[in-house]
Amino acid sequence: MNSSDERSRRAELVNGAGTLGSAISRAAGFFGFWLVLTGADAADLAAGSIAAVAATWASLRLMPAQQWSLRPIKLAGLVLHFLRQSMTAGTDVALRALDPRLPLRPGFVVYQARLPPGTKRDAFCAVMSLLPGTLPCGPAEGNGLAVHCLDVTQPVVEQLAAEEALCMQTLGGGTAQ
Repeated sequence: MNSSDERSRRAELVNGAGTLGSAISRAAGFFGFWLVLTGADAADLAAGSIAAVAATWASLRLMPAQQWSLRPIKLAGLVLHFLRQSMTAGTDVALRALDPRLPLRPGFVVYQARLPPGTKRDAFCAVMSLLPGTLPCGPAEGNGLAVHCLDVTQPVVEQLAAEEALCMQTLGGGTAQ
C-alpha cells in the first residue's frame, strides 16, 4: 500500500469519527433542547429520542460535519471586537438616520471572500449581517459576496476583509488566496 492510499484511509477514518462525534453531540443537544421544552416529563422521553434522532439526521444532511479548530481565546476576542464594532456602527447608523440631510449612499459592493463556500463562510456572513450598515445578499461573480451597505463611499471592502481575517483566525478556516 502506498502512502497516498494510507493517507486516504486515515482521512476516511478521521472523517467517520468526526461525523460520529458530530452526530453524538448534535443528538445530545437536540435531546437536551427537547427536555428543556417539555420539562423532562418521563412520558415524553420516547418521543424526544425519536425527535432528536430525526433532527440529528436532518442536521447532518443539511450541514455535514466539518473539521473545526475553534480557538476559545480568539473567540473571546472576536466577541469583544464584535460588541465594540456593533456599538460603533450602531451609533453611526443612528447619527445618519437622525441627521436631517440623511447622509446615506446605499448600494451594493462585491466582496471577494477568502473563505470557500460552506459553514465557515456562512458563520462569517452571520457575523457580517449583525453589524449595522452591512448585509450579505448572496453570491456574486467568482468567489464574491454581494453586500448591501448604507454608504458605498466608506471602506466597506477593507472592513469586511478585516472581519473575515478575524473569523478565520477564530474558526481556523481557509487560507488566504
